[in-house]
Amino acid sequence: MNLNAFFNPKSIAVIGASREPWKVGHRVFRNLVEAGFQGRLYPINPSAEELLGFRCYKSVKDVPEEVDLAVIVVPAKIVPLVAEECGQKGVKGIVVISAGFSETGREGTLLEKEVIETCRRYGMRMQGPNCLGIISTQSRVNASFAPAMPLPGNIAFVSQSGALGSAILNWAIGNDIGFTKFISLGNEADLNAADFIEALGNDEETRVIGLYIEGVKDGRRFINAANRVARKKPIIAIKAGTTDAGVRAVSSHTGSLAGSDVAFSAAFRKSGIIRVNTLEELFNLVLAFSSQPIPGGKRVLIVTNGGGPGILAADACERMGLELPLLEYEIRAHLQHLMPPHSSLNNPLDVLGDADENRYKLALEAGLKSNNVDGLIVILTPQAITPCDKIAEAIVEVGKSSNKPILASFMGLEDSSVAIRTLKKNKIPNYTFPEPAAYTFKSMYDYSLILNSPPEEPVATIEINEEEIRNVIDNARFEGRLALTIDECIKVAEAAGIPMPKAAIARSREEAGEFAEMIGYPVAMKIVSPDILHKTDIGGVILDVKSRAEAEESYENLVRRGQIAMPNAKITGVLIQEMVPSGKEIIVGAVRDRQFGPLIMFGLGGIYVNFLRDVSYRLCPLTRNEAAEMIEETRAYALLRGVRGEPPSDMSSIVDVMLKMSQLMIRFEEISEMEINPLFVYEKGKGCVGVDIRITIAHKL
Repeated sequence: MNLNAFFNPKSIAVIGASREPWKVGHRVFRNLVEAGFQGRLYPINPSAEELLGFRCYKSVKDVPEEVDLAVIVVPAKIVPLVAEECGQKGVKGIVVISAGFSETGREGTLLEKEVIETCRRYGMRMQGPNCLGIISTQSRVNASFAPAMPLPGNIAFVSQSGALGSAILNWAIGNDIGFTKFISLGNEADLNAADFIEALGNDEETRVIGLYIEGVKDGRRFINAANRVARKKPIIAIKAGTTDAGVRAVSSHTGSLAGSDVAFSAAFRKSGIIRVNTLEELFNLVLAFSSQPIPGGKRVLIVTNGGGPGILAADACERMGLELPLLEYEIRAHLQHLMPPHSSLNNPLDVLGDADENRYKLALEAGLKSNNVDGLIVILTPQAITPCDKIAEAIVEVGKSSNKPILASFMGLEDSSVAIRTLKKNKIPNYTFPEPAAYTFKSMYDYSLILNSPPEEPVATIEINEEEIRNVIDNARFEGRLALTIDECIKVAEAAGIPMPKAAIARSREEAGEFAEMIGYPVAMKIVSPDILHKTDIGGVILDVKSRAEAEESYENLVRRGQIAMPNAKITGVLIQEMVPSGKEIIVGAVRDRQFGPLIMFGLGGIYVNFLRDVSYRLCPLTRNEAAEMIEETRAYALLRGVRGEPPSDMSSIVDVMLKMSQLMIRFEEISEMEINPLFVYEKGKGCVGVDIRITIAHKL
């Protein structure tokens, strides 16, 4: 997407430019002037002749030249009129800083809709409303009411919070961190996060993108845009509102475990976005990505002058799955002649507490020379005789010729110290403690996997009996039901090719006996009711029924238990089901997220799934590789591989079920939740079978 009018405008009008210094309209115009914008500036104020030496115009239509970008800072009620004048003038883009739109309620929403319609009519794009503005340092554009202009750099930042954006700008200025672009999204009535991410992906000045996000309006477009950009440059995101797990009423384990935060994690993973949990982590990563090469692997050499910090760093690296290789024998033999006798040439490589800059330089050069090492973490603890300043200079010197990332952890030094300032000035990321350095390296390695991953595999089309499934859903809708009965669920599963035991619904004592005889003993019997979703909670399941008489008696017992436990429940019968051999119990489920669409869930099954919470999620459409990754991420994987001499389980059959469930969720948008729990998995080559299943449909599309 071409957003040149926002990033590189040749002319800017500020509509609502005020003479009063305390007003936002004055601050925005002053920021543009003080930033040194080289294009044409037009303050629009019908009550003033000039502002800060610039001639004022009564309307944007009175400006004699073309206007690329208009920044609007007027009361919300007159923004539609101003937008109309901008459209008539041929303005390419508007930044609506004014508040009082959809964030305030119905009246503001109607105003916002009117402005959007005007923009569409004239082919004009809008940022905001209710935003802080936009900054482009290379174009010297500060079209915001931020307190100051950041330094130029190669980091772009996109924020859904203006207040947080302002705080980040202040922090960046205080820490000499530069930006290419800073974008406050506001209400995203027109341009949204996906639009700006896409544009920044094509921006040659931007090397890394930081993102603060609270929600998205078009989840699929967001994922597609981010996916394209993440293969060119890293996107580091922090998601606010991570505890919103109760946004929907749920009836399944899958839904109860899949809050909006889970959906965002799955969306970030699908799109290649690196997610962080804190602002500190975000800036740790963007600083490293903005200045250091991407590692070619996960092998780290730790160089330290203190044993304890080195051990902490090693522990952190190992916890994160990084490797700590030894240098080649020849390199260690060479170092042995140059280092003191008590130096440790293992990993961590301990240069001892009295190390000077030369000893550090030798160790760093050895790490860069080694084919066993993909990056370095350099730890310094200041001793009485430690030349911290010179060691910082040595790291900078070595780093200039490095094709491997170098991360520093100068512990116990003030930010104002010469050593820390030297590292900052020369773009060597420094961390107060070793653990954040290890986390940063791991994140950089994870991004290298994204860059090197093959294009996403095509999702295979799976044959399913759509007509059978459509009939089941339409019938439930006709009867006003949201929960499918167990026999309906089984029909849907079988129509999709998901293996289920032989089963039939008995609606009388006699039918229970007949169906049990027909299926063959032993059988399982389960109460059937759209109002009783968790049957085991009321004793609604009887297993290992071995005779006709027992089947008939069990029928009456199940109906009676249902009537006692839930007197108002509609009991439609009893399911007579083939007893299948026990296998490893897992759960495969799906739930539809309102922003990103359907998610598939995998984990350990049975009645303890909510307590164990050993589950993984991915967004549909699911690929075979993604399904396999989901299994490997859980503790269930160790059980399925086989423990203590057990044969491995048939994981390929689990993947098949997950892919079929993914297809169901994509083709039938009416399905809101689906869950097979437990799914019995047998040894390799013998498949799997769903023992219990539930499906819920939505009220309306």
